[in-house]
Amino acid sequence: MNELEIIRHSRIPGMTVFFNTVDYRTPHFHPEWELIWLLDNPMTVSGGGGSFRAEKGDLLLFQPSEPHELHKVEENCTFLCLQVSPELLRLENDLVVEPILLNPFLGEQAGALRSTLLAVAQAYLNREQFSNLFCVGQACLMFHQILNAVPVRAITREERISQEKRNKRLTSLIRFVDENYMHKIRLSDFAEAEGFSMSYLSHFIKSTLNQSFQEYVNSVRVNCACKLISGGEEKLTAVCMASGFSDYRYFSSAFKKQFGMTPEQYKLSLKKPENAVIHHSIHSLERFYTDEQSRAILAELRRQQNNCTIPASGK
Repeated sequence: MNELEIIRHSRIPGMTVFFNTVDYRTPHFHPEWELIWLLDNPMTVSGGGGSFRAEKGDLLLFQPSEPHELHKVEENCTFLCLQVSPELLRLENDLVVEPILLNPFLGEQAGALRSTLLAVAQAYLNREQFSNLFCVGQACLMFHQILNAVPVRAITREERISQEKRNKRLTSLIRFVDENYMHKIRLSDFAEAEGFSMSYLSHFIKSTLNQSFQEYVNSVRVNCACKLISGGEEKLTAVCMASGFSDYRYFSSAFKKQFGMTPEQYKLSLKKPENAVIHHSIHSLERFYTDEQSRAILAELRRQQNNCTIPASGK
């Protein structure tokens, strides 16, 4: 399975703008450039061989085909997201952008970039006259500003081939775990199927996902448990077995490590979502918004901006 970002209500070819509230999103990649503005609670971001904590107001950039993972710290986090295809930007070369946290590079320019992103979101959601021209033009200007502020270089042909091989192997790994996490699963079986050594794949997984094979399997199993509990499964011992855990204490420990609470506590904490479109799977727990809800979020952001309550530095 190719874990691509979920795209909803795309109105301009090559561009999508949407609000999203995330509990978690396991490692995934997509062909678009992605610019994220974190609006409320902090989240942990993994990608580019490392991880960091992003705070309210931070701007994040993910280059095309670069695996990354999102996870809430305590409360779920809402962000405004702009996804743009490389074809729309018409860049001369495929680029490698090392940083994914933009604020240290943009400095005072971050505030102006957020204002532009708000204007693009408004035009996109309200379908204003010639909004496609405005949105595409402003997106190109934003990426011109960003790419001139961060360290960037052209990707070589060899690097592109290596990237394609990496993502193909990552897709195979995701598929292998998806098909086997509910049973006993071993890295040696995947290594045999792929024709690589255990040591090579252990290094590949650690460098690509910033976690070990067993840690990734556990995260998928815990996400499955979360989905089953949210779906109304009453018996936690049944949840434990259905998620691929053979020992309840280990299951409870893994669950607490990932969500900061035991399965019992998680079950008691569940709240019925209010007017939200929920996407809940073993790879994500996300809340998407209707046009009306998105415009309400946008209006609140405008109000905060006018009152100067949106952080300028993101800290």
